[in-house]
Amino acid sequence: MSNELHSSLEECFGDLPDPRVKGRCDHKLIDIIIIAICGVLCGADSWVGIETVGKAKESWFRQFLKLEHGIPSHDTFGYVFAKIDHDAFQTRFVHWVESVFRVTKGQVVALDGKTSRGSHDKSIGKKAIHLVNAWACENGIALGQRKVDGKTNEITAIPELLRLLDVSGCIVTIDAMGCQTKIAQTIRDEKADYILCVKDNQSKLKQDIDDWFAYGDSQQFAEMDMDFHQTVHKTSGRIEIRQCWVVRDPIAFEHIRHYDGWTDLNSIIRIQRERRQGDHNSREIAYYISSLTTSAAHILEATQHHWAIENSFHWVLDVTFGEDLSRIRTGESAENMAILRTIALNLLKKDSSKSSLKQKRFRAAMDNDFLFHLLSQV
Repeated sequence: MSNELHSSLEECFGDLPDPRVKGRCDHKLIDIIIIAICGVLCGADSWVGIETVGKAKESWFRQFLKLEHGIPSHDTFGYVFAKIDHDAFQTRFVHWVESVFRVTKGQVVALDGKTSRGSHDKSIGKKAIHLVNAWACENGIALGQRKVDGKTNEITAIPELLRLLDVSGCIVTIDAMGCQTKIAQTIRDEKADYILCVKDNQSKLKQDIDDWFAYGDSQQFAEMDMDFHQTVHKTSGRIEIRQCWVVRDPIAFEHIRHYDGWTDLNSIIRIQRERRQGDHNSREIAYYISSLTTSAAHILEATQHHWAIENSFHWVLDVTFGEDLSRIRTGESAENMAILRTIALNLLKKDSSKSSLKQKRFRAAMDNDFLFHLLSQV
């Protein structure tokens, strides 16, 4: 096996600070990281599982790792990843993504939070970790994450994550928690556009937007700078109708902007989603603010892309990687295992074969050539 694989991984993660006592380590830190990444790719969801994969593939690993003391034990994996500084590991993960993936400019980058429910420990009063994740919707890859102490602290974590990433030229979408003036400012500082959902945490802003659209409806938006778009989807006896109104009228902004701080607010948006299935109909209305001046069709498409972070990332972490069931929780280990899962997910998604992610993990465990392909495709 070529040493190029080892070199590329070492280039990205080789300078990660080693938390162990120098001179008292049997295994190189980069070897532990490489084996852990391969273990998660092969379906391991615990340190014991990673050790099992390592021992089963020891002769394969020896083609590019020296392993003078063999495969590390599961206790070693657990100890090391509990001690590795999560922020340092995350920073190198972001650099790895930027160096090996081409993030399409202009695409939607969705930000949303997720709690790893199994990471809590009541015996010591440790709450489950909560991470804010960034997902590149068109590329289908995770860009980075930031740990928060609780869901209310997403307001602090989101700007920190945005400053860590390169989102220039992209459209950042965030649910209601991210509808904050400082977050809007940070997004524009990073040379990106925003679409922020407005809910009850910005009750006055929401009421102003609702009042303006009620006025627009009463006037049929006559002589207003407004664009409208509608989509209709029919699937399995269900009809979904989505309607989007985008108002760019200066008079509307005069009404809204007495709430100072909304940097480059250029559009207020109403989206109505209606579902019809048999005798059952449901309808919901959502409001957004945006720095974009683009069409209603573009805005509607961007808001639909936002849900990819739930369907293609968070759901996959729980169903395919068993994140919510994981009891890894000592020290920084839960946060660092989350990074390992994300690395594996990005590699699995980059592979163009038609198999499910679950089947790809199984194949990687059974087929060393396929495992090497997953690692070397970047």
